[in-house]
Amino acid sequence: MKSKFWSLFKLAFRKNKKNKVSNSVYITTTLPYVNASPHVGFALEITQVDALARFYRSLGREVFFNTGTDEHGQKIFEAAQKAGKDPQEYVDFYANEFKKLKDLLNLSPDTFIRTTDESHKKAAQELWRKAMEKSDIYKKKYKGLYCVGCEAFVRESDLNENGECPNHPGKPLREFEEENYFFALTKYKDKLKEYIKKPNSIIPEKRKKEALQILESLEDISISRDKSRLSWGVPVPGDESQVMYVWFDALTNYISTLGFPNKEGNFKKFWQEGYTIQLAGKDQVKFQSIIWQAMLLSTGIKNTDTVFYHGFITSEGQKMSKTLGNVISPVELVDRYGIDATRYILLRHVHPHEDTDLTWERMDEWYTANLVNGLGNLVARTMKMAETHLNSPVKVEGKEWGPSFMNSMESFKFNEALDMIWALIGELDQAITDTEPFKVVKTDKKTGQKIIIDLVHGLYEIAGYLKPFMPETAQAIEQAIKENKKPENLFSRLK
Repeated sequence: MKSKFWSLFKLAFRKNKKNKVSNSVYITTTLPYVNASPHVGFALEITQVDALARFYRSLGREVFFNTGTDEHGQKIFEAAQKAGKDPQEYVDFYANEFKKLKDLLNLSPDTFIRTTDESHKKAAQELWRKAMEKSDIYKKKYKGLYCVGCEAFVRESDLNENGECPNHPGKPLREFEEENYFFALTKYKDKLKEYIKKPNSIIPEKRKKEALQILESLEDISISRDKSRLSWGVPVPGDESQVMYVWFDALTNYISTLGFPNKEGNFKKFWQEGYTIQLAGKDQVKFQSIIWQAMLLSTGIKNTDTVFYHGFITSEGQKMSKTLGNVISPVELVDRYGIDATRYILLRHVHPHEDTDLTWERMDEWYTANLVNGLGNLVARTMKMAETHLNSPVKVEGKEWGPSFMNSMESFKFNEALDMIWALIGELDQAITDTEPFKVVKTDKKTGQKIIIDLVHGLYEIAGYLKPFMPETAQAIEQAIKENKKPENLFSRLK
């Protein structure tokens, strides 16, 4: 039993000597709009960030995990009007709904920033001033089609065959003509190309190619709105008639959360000198890897080291929407499966960067096969034998991350990392079937106990690797080993 199990263990998890990441690691979600309650797509993103944060902390890195809410813009202003509420009252309610994700999904953020925070507004205004000093902001009249869903002007060449925004089909575009401030995005085309071509600047590779394609037809962008049309935004410094375009405002959160414009403290430690990682949906390439990076170039701030783009979650092949009634709420997931099982489903069975179709039937199958009958059953069988046949708890030691596991995590391949763990679970299950320690211990106590001790060691290693993904489950397994007792069922059977 030992040779078969430990050969796999050494292959995937032997000591890793590479250390390619700075000791200070900054990891952030995008900031979701607060015009609706959290959906499973954002739950995926924030759970991925949490797994990364826990992983890097376990390596002894200093981690700053940022999340929060984006609270300005046309879409939110109109949603508040429709609800008959003051915009601030409206965003306060939904910001609180997103804050609840911390406990709902057992997340470990270091901060929760809101773009209506006064400190953030001041940071956005300072970034504006710095870009203005570089002559990267100018004013001109503009006429164009505006998509409220995207909070952006769209070109006719980008529309679908029905003349609609491809990201929001069926929603009418509005034509606006007004005088706005523009950001000289085209000025940074060559530097952006140089940045994007750097290794790991964008993951996966297909999004890097997409970013380079966007550069080929790059235009300067409008970064303000007339206050007479939209008053809900950060005031433009020196011009009371304009408010900032929501994206220029919101993107600044990645550094305002670190205390910018203060150039010392967390900003210096985690952004300027640390390893910076941003996670975003695949429709965010233009905003995160082009506009935001150009803003950083303009103001002399270091570019993001890596932006990882995840895919969408669909249902029955269709993008989730309230209109279709196929939206899955993270609250519903936790109610049915529990916190750690929800994290497991999102991190193992949702592909990291491709679209994934989720249905309740599939999730029920994964839960029952891999958690109830898989991990849960293995823990129960192993610890029942330990409790019955061992006189004291097994002495266990800490673990070292191995190169395969490290590579999967640093490449955002959460599913592959979990596949490795479940391969070990399968090996332990097979070892019990092959060796039958519950029988051996009755005729050869010493040999039977040795097999059970090996099984407990394997279980302890599995618990260690589960910590970034399923922290409560990992803790329960370690506690059972410490007490040498079979724990309560880790995963209840579905009703």
